[in-house]
Amino acid sequence: MAQKARQIRMDQRGALAEMQALETRSDEELEREQKYKSAALAILGSRAAERYDAKASRVYFQRAIAAARPQERMQIRRMADASLALAERRPDDLKIAVERLGQEAPSGRQLLLLRVAGLLAPPPGSGFLLRARGVLLIILLVILVLAIGFAVVKLVALPFGGVGNVTAVWVGMLVMIVALGVLALVGRRRQNRARAARAGGG
Repeated sequence: MAQKARQIRMDQRGALAEMQALETRSDEELEREQKYKSAALAILGSRAAERYDAKASRVYFQRAIAAARPQERMQIRRMADASLALAERRPDDLKIAVERLGQEAPSGRQLLLLRVAGLLAPPPGSGFLLRARGVLLIILLVILVLAIGFAVVKLVALPFGGVGNVTAVWVGMLVMIVALGVLALVGRRRQNRARAARAGGG
């Protein structure tokens, strides 16, 4: 019994090493992978989840489980639970699923962002009221962003004699677009560094 348990742990570590080696490959290369097919499909499922494509992610993980050896299936199912929770914007389920994988749970800020994303863009198949609420929240968010940009431009321009309202709206909009673009770029770089750190640490 103990020997069998050790064998299962070794198989799991082997599968993890295979997956880390495959993570640098393109989607097309992973689709063509035959030797480590289940690991390749699980990576494709995770990537689809990061794009919030729950349908594609579910299909990839179903194929991965079908192609996996019996001792690998539990781990792939846990990966599927975490990935689908991310794709479907379910922060509470994501936290639990990641902890079951034996990994560090997402931070409170990351879970909050996922919860906000779920409010703004409900998963496919959501009811009309949820979709309508998302559209209304996006409109309110755009108005809030424009108002902040307008106020910033007005305040900055005061020492120089001020600017008209129309100019303040347009310049404020440009300022906020640039600011949001910079924040998105910084966030993506942090995400890439975190992914590289996890791959290197494994």
